Amino acid sequence: MKKNLKKLLDAINARKAKIKTLVENDQLDEAEAEKKLLAADQKKFNLLYDLDEDANGDGDDGDGDGVPGAVKPAGAGDPDGDPVAPTAKQVGNALVAAIRARLKGKKAPAEAAAILKRDAELRAEMVEGTPGEDEGEDGGLTVPQDISTQINELRRAAADNLENYVNVENVSTKTGSRVIEIDADSTEWPEIEEGDDFQEQDTPKLKTISYKIKKFGGILKVTAELLEDTAENILAYLKKWIAKKSRATRNAKILAAMKTCVGDTSYAIESIDDLKDIFNIVLDPAIAQGAAVYTNQTGFNFLDKLKDKDGNYIIQPDPTQKTKKLLFGEYPIIKLSNKVLKNETGDNATVVPVYCGDLKEAVTLFDRKVISLDISTTAGDLWVKDKTGLKVRDRFDVQPVDTAAVVLGKITIATAG
Repeated sequence: MKKNLKKLLDAINARKAKIKTLVENDQLDEAEAEKKLLAADQKKFNLLYDLDEDANGDGDDGDGDGVPGAVKPAGAGDPDGDPVAPTAKQVGNALVAAIRARLKGKKAPAEAAAILKRDAELRAEMVEGTPGEDEGEDGGLTVPQDISTQINELRRAAADNLENYVNVENVSTKTGSRVIEIDADSTEWPEIEEGDDFQEQDTPKLKTISYKIKKFGGILKVTAELLEDTAENILAYLKKWIAKKSRATRNAKILAAMKTCVGDTSYAIESIDDLKDIFNIVLDPAIAQGAAVYTNQTGFNFLDKLKDKDGNYIIQPDPTQKTKKLLFGEYPIIKLSNKVLKNETGDNATVVPVYCGDLKEAVTLFDRKVISLDISTTAGDLWVKDKTGLKVRDRFDVQPVDTAAVVLGKITIATAG
């Protein structure tokens, strides 16, 4: 922190102490006058602080050590002395400073660690470990909330992100359970005549859904040159990579839960009538109302060529969202890559999966919302190739909930023998 800012901060703290003394002595008018002066001092501090941060680009405080500028102290910008959250820019710079320090086998610089810790405390995200310190079950650096939010936004922006379609529940514990009532929407209340007693209902059918947060992760090998780039470029690279890998991992676990829901039961799809049977008969009307179709490129291509008796294609653009497609003008179609939702190969045939139903009812993703990083320059061949390994961890669990909320259709396409 610059000397002029430090001097002004000392004056602010001294004035706050004076105000407390005046209040204790019942000198309220004098205390009120001092509080107005305090507000002016704090406004001056904030203006100078922001100018100082902008002048130093990536947040270097100007003293030559490459460490981001200090987080605004408690009381800066708030007459009551409540803590002020560090800016997104400060948090990003602090994370990069911590990564660079780890590459040298050191702890995060004190100011960077303070910024990361303050960010976590103020946002109630300190559920595991302490950023910048070797604590927590894995150690490593916990990715701050602002950056995690940006990673989530990148992940969810992809059209083939199944997390967008299932029920997501944020949790703060590693294990837990939820109890749901089965068929609650089809168990009616009896009629009661005036003056009659209420009848006891049958005991509801309850199902316990247990979750256990699991750890998923991998290693990203990056060159030393990348970590010498600006904090902004480093963060952009990391966020994009983490978002892609996280999306691929979560998609795989959601698809596994969908397979558990359908079990060994499937329905052949050869014509339009087969699709109508699934939505009109197999799926409960309450489920069909919020249902969608989930298939891959091959399945979409097959459905996209089907026509009704009037010669109209059964897949049409969504009039409210031109980039979306609807089956029968009602059910959204989610097209996944063949690499994500794989086809099966049989005797001279390709079997294509087509899931139909409401995934928000069928599957729940329990999200711990903690992403952490570890850094190493010596593991494996990293030292020889002058690279750095960034070990990234994500924590979540996916569980099937209502197995009747999704069904599996299969399209069989003959191939040349």
